[in-house]
Amino acid sequence: MTDAMPPGGAVLDAGELEARWAHAWRPEQVAERLAGVGVPWCVVAGWALDLFRGGESRPHGDLEIAVPAAGFAEVRDRFPRYVFDAVGSGRVWARAGADVLAATHQTWLRDPVSGQFLVDVFREPHEGGTWICRRDESLRLPYDAIIERTADGIPYLVPELVLLFKAKASRPKDQADFDGVLPLLSRARRDALSRWLTRVHPGHPWLARLAGQ
Repeated sequence: MTDAMPPGGAVLDAGELEARWAHAWRPEQVAERLAGVGVPWCVVAGWALDLFRGGESRPHGDLEIAVPAAGFAEVRDRFPRYVFDAVGSGRVWARAGADVLAATHQTWLRDPVSGQFLVDVFREPHEGGTWICRRDESLRLPYDAIIERTADGIPYLVPELVLLFKAKASRPKDQADFDGVLPLLSRARRDALSRWLTRVHPGHPWLARLAGQ
């Protein structure tokens, strides 16, 4: 992803976004459609924490998954009836071309008939089988170390990394997610989150909570 955003793109207000995400898929629906895909992928954000917890803790306004950027085409090919719109800086580019895809990392799968958005695909930096944190490129981990699975086989990002991404500009739901998941984290997971927060968001208020556990 580059720093310069391409021209164009539509701005959708909060009401329209909520309405068009009203029928977002659930993790099991995406897992069924991506069964057997050759690239590592996983559910991220709030849904990932609920998969870790083993139950739905709150309503989710959308569903986000992450894939290595070079593997996006393989994922895209699983959805021939749908289109992908790129998203960045509060704008949406319908049926995004290569230039817009190169300048963004979020891609919304859209039903071209209903206009509904169904899943948000993050195209993540990587080197081969090594995941690279887009907030700090020095944080690199093998995909096998960052993806876990539910008993039903749905892949999700480990909770300590989900919380790292939620920490940047934590909203009330992010704080609630942290409060709810923290008691479930092992010492090793808490220590990893502490290290990464110290590196990426030094001085973050969650560090004191992690140290006190």
